[in-house]
Amino acid sequence: MTQQPYTDADLRAEAARQLGALTEDPEFMGVGEQMNGADISSRGPEEDEEGRIDPDAGAWKWDELLDEDQFNAAQRKIHNLITGAADVSQWAIQLGAAGLTPHPAMGWYCTTSGWDTAVQIATHPDLRPDLAAEIQTAVRAAVDNVMASTGCTVTHAEEPTP
Repeated sequence: MTQQPYTDADLRAEAARQLGALTEDPEFMGVGEQMNGADISSRGPEEDEEGRIDPDAGAWKWDELLDEDQFNAAQRKIHNLITGAADVSQWAIQLGAAGLTPHPAMGWYCTTSGWDTAVQIATHPDLRPDLAAEIQTAVRAAVDNVMASTGCTVTHAEEPTP
């Protein structure tokens, strides 16, 4: 049997490099194309006068709800979010290779300039849910203690936002 001239680590490194490159400079028009027909996550089907929701009704779509100027503004903001995103490609590839699933991120801040620390935990899907929750609680408590020991008033959220 012929030996491969590369390792699994080489494959993961190249996958991470390519994943990172995809988000470094995404094509602006491609962002708009991806928005066409896509649901706006916060705009689900609306209730009728009696408070009922049609089970066949879908969420609002970017290209249906917004006029051209609004769509272009949203497209620009989404493009900027993509190009400004932290490169976690290597971490994402390693998680997938290990069969781990990420949990929602936890974030802390102690200044008025935004979030100071964020942590995301990933566990194997077969890990007992109570053990995964205990690990998340322990990590949150550990970071709370470190932040508090430096004089920060600890504030956190499940998903850090600007």
